[in-house]
Amino acid sequence: MTSSQKALMLEMKSLQEEPVEGFRITLVDEADLYNWEVAIFGPPNTHYEGGYFKARIKFPIDYPYSPPAFRFLTKMWHPNIYENGDVCISILHPPVDDPQSGELPSERWNPTQNVRTILLSVISLLNEPNTFSPANVDASVMYRKWRDSKGKDREYAEIIRKQVLATKAEAERDGVKVPTTLAEYCVRTRAPPPDEGSDLFYDDYYDDEDLEDEDDCCYDEDDSGTEES
Repeated sequence: MTSSQKALMLEMKSLQEEPVEGFRITLVDEADLYNWEVAIFGPPNTHYEGGYFKARIKFPIDYPYSPPAFRFLTKMWHPNIYENGDVCISILHPPVDDPQSGELPSERWNPTQNVRTILLSVISLLNEPNTFSPANVDASVMYRKWRDSKGKDREYAEIIRKQVLATKAEAERDGVKVPTTLAEYCVRTRAPPPDEGSDLFYDDYYDDEDLEDEDDCCYDEDDSGTEES
């Protein structure tokens, strides 16, 4: 097992035991640790509320020294998402000095980043697009019109609303109940454990003490509704 496989295995187990609210993580193929499937639930009180968006994370062989690629499979209308679904965000850019990009090296990928920080960055980007260097210029212009009109120009919001509605059928096919309230969204849904015969997750490489408790509003699905302190 390579060092990158060990790192990814530990991250997967950490995310299964301490999920990021609003996300579900699985392997595309249990035999391949370098390709992950992500299900993203649209946060309540945003344009994406009620949405069920699928994406893939593809990791390089030298992870975590090089960043993974994050691509939406679900059609997305967003200033920082290319037409093919690729996400344009600083944290996923290689740590090279590129003055033309307008990004500081500290804003780019570094080996201390991980899948958890990527997921949090993506959900933040959905809610607060970066219009200074857009991947989708038309979406960026439309978003600025919506923002500057204080919501009176509805074209941007209507396109996303239609995309959210289109995801409901896929959620039903997958047997997924999409959270629509803040309380539902903040329940940490633990992913089902891998089959007993799986050889991907070795306890020898994992120490429960390595996981740090997070102080946030969310709680585990099996904690009887009480918030974590």
